[in-house]
Amino acid sequence: MRDNGRVRLERARAIVDLVVSEASGPVATMDGAAPDTRLNAQRKAYTAARSDARTTRELAAKVLDDPVERASFDPFFTFFLGGVAVFDGGVRIGAVGVSGLPGEVDEQLAVAAIERSAGR
Repeated sequence: MRDNGRVRLERARAIVDLVVSEASGPVATMDGAAPDTRLNAQRKAYTAARSDARTTRELAAKVLDDPVERASFDPFFTFFLGGVAVFDGGVRIGAVGVSGLPGEVDEQLAVAAIERSAGR
């Protein structure tokens, strides 16, 4: 039986590799990425990992009509698209944050990489 921590590390690396290989342009710290993309990717992943939502999109929709709730969130949270939680057997084990492309594309890359990494 393989060590669960090692399996999760391999999956995390697979997710990063898939995002980088599938990106249509520079994301996070790739050459040519805008300087703020790394921080944005970190904030997206943090938000998806720490909130009760599966994605930054889901969290933004949940609080759209409640400015008081939005204002009470952790100041490092973001509502930009591209943050997606990673689950293993229904347990949240982390999150992916993709930044550098339009939000819809960032989110699609994160979702696709998570789904494809589950089969490895």
